[in-house]
Amino acid sequence: MRDLTVARGDRLLIRDLSFSVGPGEAVVLTGPNGAGKTSLLRVVAGLLKPMRGAVELSGESEWADRLHLIGHQDGLKAGRTAREELDFWCRWAGANGAGIERAVETLALGPLLPLPVRSLSAGQRKRLAMARLVAADRPLWLLDEPLAPLDARWRENLGLLADEHLGTGGMILAAAHDPMPFEHGVLDLGGVA
Repeated sequence: MRDLTVARGDRLLIRDLSFSVGPGEAVVLTGPNGAGKTSLLRVVAGLLKPMRGAVELSGESEWADRLHLIGHQDGLKAGRTAREELDFWCRWAGANGAGIERAVETLALGPLLPLPVRSLSAGQRKRLAMARLVAADRPLWLLDEPLAPLDARWRENLGLLADEHLGTGGMILAAAHDPMPFEHGVLDLGGVA
């Protein structure tokens, strides 16, 4: 990321920010609410356009198909079953049947699959949303408050998933208020603008 300037509406959030995340590295964005953490993730994902600057991955400027964005809100449809949502999101991300089954096993989703999404707890919904991280291999994970609804066991398990991803050369950029359960650098956005 080079010389990024990001605004939302009339409010300048980030000015002239440059940083990088390389293979096997994780960076956690910190700062107060409203500092621009989520907006920066959305810029990196290609969902928001920066006022100025560039986002590149290995010299490429367009690479949305090489990342996963797991937002603070899970984006799941409440009226569908967990199986329907799992299949939709994982296949949309490019997963095959073996990848989906690996995600089901890794995230202990089997008992949840026949249930409507509306009946799942917030932590169960987060695990369902995270299934695409396991099912479809993409080098960059963008995670917005990934620990917020998870209990201690699943926070630890997310750390193990992250360690595995980083160990194979993956990258993580996360926005968080909570301490992350994996090795990472910190980029504090408080006072950047």
